[in-house]
Amino acid sequence: MAAPASDNDKQLPDPNEVAKTYAEVAQRASKLITEHMHRRMKKGMSMPEDELGIAQAFMDMMGKLLSNPYKLAQSQMNLVWDYFSLWQHSVMRFMGVEANPIAAPAKGDNRFKDEQWEQHFLFDFIKQSYLITARHVHDTVSNVEGMDESDQKKVSFYTRQYIDALSPSNFAVTNPEVFRETVKSHGQNLIKGFNNLLRDMEDGDGKLRIKMTDTTAFEMGRNVATTPGKVVFQNELMQLLQFTPTTEKVLKRPFLIVPPWINKYYILDLREKNSFIKWATDQGHSVFVISWVNPDEKQAELGFDAYVEQGVLAAVDAVVQQTGQKEINAAGYCLGGTLLATTLAYMAAKKDKRIASGTFFTSMLDFSAPGELGVFIDDKQVSSLEKKMAERGFLEGSEMAGTFNMLRANDLIWSFVVNNYLMGKDPFPFDLLYWNSDSTRMPAKMHSFYLRNMYMENRLKDAGGIEILGTPIDLRKVKVPCYFISTIEDHIAPWKSTYMGARIMGGPVRFVLGGSGHIAGIVNPPAANKYSYWTNADSALPESTDAWFSGAAQNPGSWWNDWQQWVTSFDATQVAARDPMTGKLGVLEDAPGAYAKLRLDVKKA
Repeated sequence: MAAPASDNDKQLPDPNEVAKTYAEVAQRASKLITEHMHRRMKKGMSMPEDELGIAQAFMDMMGKLLSNPYKLAQSQMNLVWDYFSLWQHSVMRFMGVEANPIAAPAKGDNRFKDEQWEQHFLFDFIKQSYLITARHVHDTVSNVEGMDESDQKKVSFYTRQYIDALSPSNFAVTNPEVFRETVKSHGQNLIKGFNNLLRDMEDGDGKLRIKMTDTTAFEMGRNVATTPGKVVFQNELMQLLQFTPTTEKVLKRPFLIVPPWINKYYILDLREKNSFIKWATDQGHSVFVISWVNPDEKQAELGFDAYVEQGVLAAVDAVVQQTGQKEINAAGYCLGGTLLATTLAYMAAKKDKRIASGTFFTSMLDFSAPGELGVFIDDKQVSSLEKKMAERGFLEGSEMAGTFNMLRANDLIWSFVVNNYLMGKDPFPFDLLYWNSDSTRMPAKMHSFYLRNMYMENRLKDAGGIEILGTPIDLRKVKVPCYFISTIEDHIAPWKSTYMGARIMGGPVRFVLGGSGHIAGIVNPPAANKYSYWTNADSALPESTDAWFSGAAQNPGSWWNDWQQWVTSFDATQVAARDPMTGKLGVLEDAPGAYAKLRLDVKKA
């Protein structure tokens, strides 16, 4: 008679099921690898070239680093001294004596939030050893003298990528949370995680497409992009949405929003409680928003001029026709703000005064200090990108998304590697990450113009530096009141860069600095009572950002109310509410519209 199974035996998985799972995983992995190799051979692909100039930059760095052996030795001695201090600290911890850490994670570094990173002396030693090494390595390679500035930025950025990848939090044995889960589940988390990895490889057709959220948990028009409205106009490039009023009276001037075409418009309409569009509608604005097409090869020859003419100008025409008003307020977000400013300069040249005020959410007009995005933009890299775009007619949305994710790799890459592949968990449903994964393409001609004329040559800030539809433009000729809202932690449009752009405009400018970053600092409803914003009573903008900030007052909560007070100070006249159903243009379909609903990460049956 067989002995009864113990509690430990009951916890063990069925060996047959384990064998079956391993066989399925092996089969899928073999299939993916074989298909990937066949594709490479079919295309005659060889070893990848150094198209980004990264290898050359590191070779230059190593040459200059080794040419100064004294400084290198000094860096190594500093590292040894910190290791010695850490060893003393760890011995004291092992003996039960409390001691201040030699190295601590930066504020907001969520990699080491598990309590065992601090409480268990071994994991604490691993964590501090990593932080000490990371700091010394990055400081050493980032401060090599005599390097080209562009190469120095590449070395600094990609060294940080390497350091982030080697974090002990990214490995099963050295991450206490993963280690506990592995022991608890007898390794089933790693099996499930490997299946998740294969799933993401399959979804990416051989390339890793990390799943950030449960995309099946959301549906546009149902639980994201829910503000009621109608599509009242469309052309090849965009649909124009008008939202249903929620007040009996509305402001006389309609309000047009120009979002970036790098992303979908509904970042401003995720949920009712944090929707800027819903909030603005509730404040009495007749809100219109452009919803850009997700382009393919048919739009390859659409240039920046087209985004002005068929985008903003066509939208202004439609809003004016729909409402019968001669003046409107307009706002642009990020690249949409760059486009809006360009359009305003063109309209100023043409004596077109239909846009009476301009609002700019984290928008750059002067690109002399683009932040870390500048790492990806030089002649060699842009030429390589143009070659790829010429073959397809567009820049693939996932490539642009990958670039932005690298700017915050620990939050937007490695945290999901740990959750999905080491912990074996499915990503949490999160509306912001659903939007973030809803990538859009860039038409080849437009994107090439934008990168070369804005980022590389910084011509938008110069009078006559850029021609739009054959007309030289000058931002200084824009005399309408402008409101610039930037955010203090923005890694995409650094606020000190957006501030320089605000100073170019020729009319009265109000510059406001919000808390948090590129998204959270803008999507910050008053009801949330989060963050803060800085304003300066001095209407003039001093040349120095430090001078502006030193004279600024910090205000609690959201900047939205400040903007509402600003925009209504020019004209608060009210008229009867405007129902899109009764406008002069007619209704094409319900919001959010077909253009916004097209997703690139959903495979066609």
